[in-house]
Amino acid sequence: MFDKKKWEKRIKAILTLDSHPGHISVALAVGVFISFTPFFGLHLVMAIVAAFLFRLNKVACITGTWLNNPFTVVPVTALSYKLGRILLGLPPCKITIKGLDWNFMKAHAASLILGSSVIGLILAIISYFVCYYLIVSSRRKDATFKELTEEMEAVGDDLEIN
Repeated sequence: MFDKKKWEKRIKAILTLDSHPGHISVALAVGVFISFTPFFGLHLVMAIVAAFLFRLNKVACITGTWLNNPFTVVPVTALSYKLGRILLGLPPCKITIKGLDWNFMKAHAASLILGSSVIGLILAIISYFVCYYLIVSSRRKDATFKELTEEMEAVGDDLEIN
């Protein structure tokens, strides 16, 4: 079920991370993109691998994968499939899942991957800007973080808190 306290705790942890707001926002955006890929069950692993490969914040990257969850996976998958078919120039049609057999699914894979990539990219870009805004806004309320954030934005890099 949806655990509001868990989400609030994770969001607060992201907003108070000691890193440049852009770095945190990119990590969250990568996680959001990964969450919309049709590789169910591998999102967490993909986020951890991406965080290590691209030196992203692991907490933010993993949190981004939570956007597509058991409550949203069916409508998002259906929308991704239909969007993919439209982008491929195919007529939109209803998919009936007979099983998770690869021979059945491979006929629909291109539509699903294309559609989910487009949706994931759009939502990743939106999440980047929303996350950046929220981090900067929350840090301006705290004097220590306000000064640090202004310096990070001016320099464009992480700074150490002494």
